Amino acid sequence: VQLQASGGGLVQPGGSLRLSCAISGNIDSINVMGWYRQTPGEMREFVAFITQGGVTHYVDSVKGRFDISRDNARNTVYLQMNSLKPEDTAVYYCAAERSKMTTSQYEYDYWGQGTLVTVSS
Repeated sequence: VQLQASGGGLVQPGGSLRLSCAISGNIDSINVMGWYRQTPGEMREFVAFITQGGVTHYVDSVKGRFDISRDNARNTVYLQMNSLKPEDTAVYYCAAERSKMTTSQYEYDYWGQGTLVTVSS
């Protein structure tokens, strides 16, 4: 399984961005797709996940602002980020897990490269 994240960039506070994660390879083996983010010197932080069945879960700090979705026909997972704040600035990573729903990065089997999101005026 290979993951390719894209869509990062510079946005002003209050703005929006949509991140994409294209999935290739043995896609049928994947159940859960997640997004994480990391800032320099900090641990990687869980942001959101979505299961094959459409169950979603978010970290409290992004609830009501971020929306995770998946397009199975396009083999792509999206993270729509609205009302962005400077504290959302980070490198965002997508990840794939084969079985259970989890927020632990150590349970995820596959990772894409990061895409940088900068929220600044």
